[in-house]
Amino acid sequence: MNLNYGCDMSKKNKVEDPVCKMNVDSGTLAFNYRGIEYSFCSQQCHERFSSNPQLYIGLPGRPAPKQHDMHVIKRRVLKLNEIIPEDVAVELETALKKMMGIKEVTIDKKIIHLTYDLLEVTSEQIEMTIKATGKKLAADWGEKFKRAFTHYFEETELDTMEETYKLHKSCHE
Repeated sequence: MNLNYGCDMSKKNKVEDPVCKMNVDSGTLAFNYRGIEYSFCSQQCHERFSSNPQLYIGLPGRPAPKQHDMHVIKRRVLKLNEIIPEDVAVELETALKKMMGIKEVTIDKKIIHLTYDLLEVTSEQIEMTIKATGKKLAADWGEKFKRAFTHYFEETELDTMEETYKLHKSCHE
């Protein structure tokens, strides 16, 4: 005899993933933070939350950026020294597009264009996916992709230093 009187019991143990807002079963990839258990749809969401929980749940009296539906869009251009073969490009693009938070991926010969939401995916997670995909395809592509990712940050730092120097110099002229 069914006594639930039309109540959908499958929804009763669902909770919202604080990172992506998906409904997940309570206890899935559980993480206890300040005495409250949070559940996640994927390891990626679990990692994002555990590294910076305040971005998703806020502080007492102060809502989190994610609660305001905030997005932190980042764009990266990775330059390689050689042309990426078509089959490697397709495999890499597919792997990246499967990641939550990746908004756009374009691969054109030696250049990879990435657009992503930093509140949903980190550069480290992207780097791990790029490296893993490259290793799966051929022994040296994982290292080539990793180098391109590392060089991006170094090039950005140099560009920033150059702009700071120009600004500082013009202020003293």
